[in-house]
Amino acid sequence: MLKQVRLCLVALALALAPAAAEAQQSPAELFGPLFEAVQTSRVFPDGKTFVDAVPKRDPAAILADYRSRPPADAAALRAFVLANFKVPGVNDHEAADVRRHVQALWPMLVRQPVVPEAGSSAIALPQPYVVPGGRFREMYYWDSFFTMLGLAVDGQQPLVESMLADFTEVIERHGHIPNGMRTYYLSRSQPPFYALMLDLSRDADPATAARRLAALRREHGYWMKGKDCLDESGACQRVVKMPDGTLLNRYYDDRDTPRDESFAEDVATAAEAKQAGRSAAIVQRDLRAGAESGWDFSSRWLADGRSLATIRTTGIVPVDLNSLMLAMEERIAARCKTAGDAACTTVFTALAGKRKAAISRYFWVAREGRFADWDRETRKPTPALSAASLYPLFVGAATPAQAKATATTVRARLLAPGGLRTTTVRTGLQWDVPNGWAPLQWVAIDGLARYGETDLARDIAGRWMGTVARAYAETGKMLEKYDVEERKPGGGGEYPNQDGFGWTNGVASAIDERWPDLMKTAAAQ
Repeated sequence: MLKQVRLCLVALALALAPAAAEAQQSPAELFGPLFEAVQTSRVFPDGKTFVDAVPKRDPAAILADYRSRPPADAAALRAFVLANFKVPGVNDHEAADVRRHVQALWPMLVRQPVVPEAGSSAIALPQPYVVPGGRFREMYYWDSFFTMLGLAVDGQQPLVESMLADFTEVIERHGHIPNGMRTYYLSRSQPPFYALMLDLSRDADPATAARRLAALRREHGYWMKGKDCLDESGACQRVVKMPDGTLLNRYYDDRDTPRDESFAEDVATAAEAKQAGRSAAIVQRDLRAGAESGWDFSSRWLADGRSLATIRTTGIVPVDLNSLMLAMEERIAARCKTAGDAACTTVFTALAGKRKAAISRYFWVAREGRFADWDRETRKPTPALSAASLYPLFVGAATPAQAKATATTVRARLLAPGGLRTTTVRTGLQWDVPNGWAPLQWVAIDGLARYGETDLARDIAGRWMGTVARAYAETGKMLEKYDVEERKPGGGGEYPNQDGFGWTNGVASAIDERWPDLMKTAAAQ
């Protein structure tokens, strides 16, 4: 009986279809003089654009309004069209659709296991992974943590696990996670988020846990390898000996040549620096170290705070890196305890304790209410205020008083109309004001919330989501970076702003998952 009913409904639909088709008019027939004006004025370069548009209200009412008040010129005509139609690729996306758009993007950013061809720069990866997008067609290290935040809340847990499997194997094969999954990135790493990535896993298999712990310890060894070659300079590779003997870390690169992927740019910067008496090898290593920091490039690393030719990344002991190293040491201790390895637990608990004390001793500037990087040359904190000062809160290294003071500083100096400023210095470099970046927003939001500064955390999140939603409504894209002063797509750097975009997608989903009301507010702005 049910089958017969279904057949009758199908037959009825087929019978009505010709009549419906006959009644449906083309855009030229529906909109007559409006259609002609739009097409002959070339409001849109491609004539197919307008005819694929969807009316926002009754076509007859739109046409009546057009006839009663014809637009005065081409600009007014375009404005009329955009007010009354959803035009493909122009205004057919709404701020409220950001989360849905991100969820639809994930499959587009997935890449399958890599078996490099002869002569390729690709690094082998055994399982599927997610790329940032745009020119970034391989998996990157610190990007992936923020991407995973979104994957974890968007029903993509298998991808979280497969990316962890890839990173684990890369550590086993190469001894560390490189900047990105290319051979030309192997001489450096990026901010070490592997330990925090493991917090996102739901894999409870003991064998997997043992393998990951071994990889985590090996990564720690990579960052601390320089302790065995320290000399009177007080630094070797990625290790720095502080005045009290504590060993901390800096960004570095094993090579001192121009980066393969930015060869011409690095040659030009080294040539400029040579005029000031700096050797090409030193400048190029500092450029590479800046790339390892992920902040490529920023006034944080510049001797004069302005010119890239004065870069001295290896002369700075960074607060963000040492906060992440603390998180790594704490997790190694915890995982060793779970594994029943008492000796390992004791060693890494002690290392974490020393580093946590050093973070307050060397990076905290009490009179200014901020955490800072430490300058090896001046032997004191740098004057640069940046979003990196939120990392001690993010990993739980700050005291309650330090967190409260940091929140006050953030409100006064780093809070912009569209989110958190990266720095307070305008240099034209992409990791300086006016740009804001998704990973730094999350570090601040999560860190402040951890210390009970929820109102400020929500404020940053709301401003950021408003910026992302506004740009999405205007462009239909999720971008790598944004101008948080004017709430628009960001700029600067060695390449154009990219869309895709892994860490922006991930942070947007993570914020929406935590505070879903913020997107509704952002969409209404």
